[in-house]
Amino acid sequence: MQTSEARNDAAEAARSALVDSRRRQLLNAAAHLLGGAGSQSVSMQNVADEAGVSVGLIYRYFGNKQELVQAVIEDVLHEFSVRVASATADQADPVRRIAAAFAGYCAVVQELREAAVLAYQESKTLEPEGRETIKNLEVESAGPLIAAARDAFDAGLIRDVNLQVFAYGLLTTAHLWALKHWYFGRFMTHEQYVAEHTALALSSVIRPEHRAAYADLLGNLA
Repeated sequence: MQTSEARNDAAEAARSALVDSRRRQLLNAAAHLLGGAGSQSVSMQNVADEAGVSVGLIYRYFGNKQELVQAVIEDVLHEFSVRVASATADQADPVRRIAAAFAGYCAVVQELREAAVLAYQESKTLEPEGRETIKNLEVESAGPLIAAARDAFDAGLIRDVNLQVFAYGLLTTAHLWALKHWYFGRFMTHEQYVAEHTALALSSVIRPEHRAAYADLLGNLA
C-alpha cells in the first residue's frame, strides 16, 4: 500500500510536471507571435488565444508582457547551457569539443528558432535590470565554447587567435540560421549548415600539422 508521503510526492511531481508543461506551452505561443509581429503588436490576450488558454492563466505565470518576453529569451539561453554541456560531456579532444559545442548551439536555435529571433529583436525592450540579466546569461552560455578553444590552443592544436572573437563568431553563426533561415533554408538542410560552418571556422584556426586528424570535420577544406 502506498504511504501518505509517497502519495504526496507523486501528487507534487504531477503538479510540477503540469506547471512545466503549461509554462512551455505559453513560452512557445509567445515566441511564435512575438517573433513574428514584435512585442508592440501582440497583446497578452493574443498570446492566450494562440496557446488556447484564458488570459487569466497567463498572469498566473507572468506578471506582464515584459516578464513574458524576458522568460522566452532566458529560456533560449538556458537551453544553450543544458544542450552544450550535454553535447561536450564526452569529448576529451578540445577541437572536437569546439565542434560539438557549436552543434549544440545550432540544435537549440533550430528547435527554438522563433524564440532565438525574438531574443535579437526584443532584448532592447527590456528594463535595464532585465537586459543585464540577459547579457550575463549570454556570456555564461559562451563559456564552454571559449574554454574548448582555450584548451585547443594550450594543446598546440590551433593558432593564437582572439578566443572571444572566435567563440562569439560561432555563436553569431548559430543564431544566423534563425535570422536568415528564409534564405539558407532554400538550398541547404540544418545539418549541412552546421557542417559547412564547422569546417569554415576550424579550417581558419587548426594548425597545418594537425589538419589530417580532423579531416572529418574539415570536409573538402582539410
